[in-house]
Amino acid sequence: MILYEYPLNERVRSLLRLEDLFERLDLFAQRDHPQDHHVALVTLFDILDISARADLKLDLLQELDRQRQALGQFRSRPDVSVEALDQVLAQIDSAWTSLNALTGKTGQHLRDNEWLMSIRSRTIIAGGACEFDIPSYYAWQNRPSAQRQQDLASWSAPFRPLYASLAIVLRLLRESAQRSILTAPQGGYQQPMGGRTFQMVQVRVDAQTGAIPEISANKYLLWVRFMTQDGDLRPRPLEGEVQFELAFCNL
Repeated sequence: MILYEYPLNERVRSLLRLEDLFERLDLFAQRDHPQDHHVALVTLFDILDISARADLKLDLLQELDRQRQALGQFRSRPDVSVEALDQVLAQIDSAWTSLNALTGKTGQHLRDNEWLMSIRSRTIIAGGACEFDIPSYYAWQNRPSAQRQQDLASWSAPFRPLYASLAIVLRLLRESAQRSILTAPQGGYQQPMGGRTFQMVQVRVDAQTGAIPEISANKYLLWVRFMTQDGDLRPRPLEGEVQFELAFCNL
C-alpha cells in the first residue's frame, strides 16, 4: 500500500515539508561520498528557508503544551496504559524543553557563517557550486568523510529540537486517524465535510492498481480523483473502480 498525505492547513503543510527535508538530510549525511554530502548541505539550506517562519517555533510549543494537557486527562482511565502514557508525556516534555531553550532566530548560526552563505548563494545557480566557482568548497568535499559528517552534524544540531518537536506532533496527528475502506466508482470520490475541520487527509491505495490520488478539500467537500500514468508517465484520469483507505486526522 502507498500512503498519500494531504495537509489541510498551512501549518501541517510546513511540518510535512520539514519532515521530508530532515529525512533527506539524514539519509545523505550518513553516506560517505562528497556528492551525497553536497545534497545534504543543500537540503540543510532548504530547512533553513522553511524554518525561518517566525511563528513556527511558537506554534510547535503551543501544540506540544496542548497535547500534554490533553493526554494528561487520560491518566485516570482504566483502559489506558499509564506506563505508555508517561513515556509519551516524557517525550513531549523533553521536546518542549529543548525547543523552548532555543534563542534567537532559527538557523541564525548558518546565516552568520559567511562561507556557508556563499555556498548557498552559488547553489541557487544551476551548476554554480562547481570546483572552479568555489575552490574552498571543493577542498571541503575532499576532506575525509568522517570530518564532513561531523561538520554536517554540527550545522544541523541547532535544528534538531525543531525536528524532534514536529516529529511528535505529526506522530500524534497520524495516530488520530479515523480510517474507512471506500470505493471510488469511475476513479472519483466525493464526501461532504459537514462543516467539520480536519488537519490532514490520508489516502492509501494498492500499488498494483497504479492509482494516484489527487486530493482537494475544504470545510464543505472532500474530492479525490484517481489518476494513472501512461508510457511517458503523464498522468491521465483513471476510469475504473478503485478501492482505497481514507483517513481524516485531527488533533
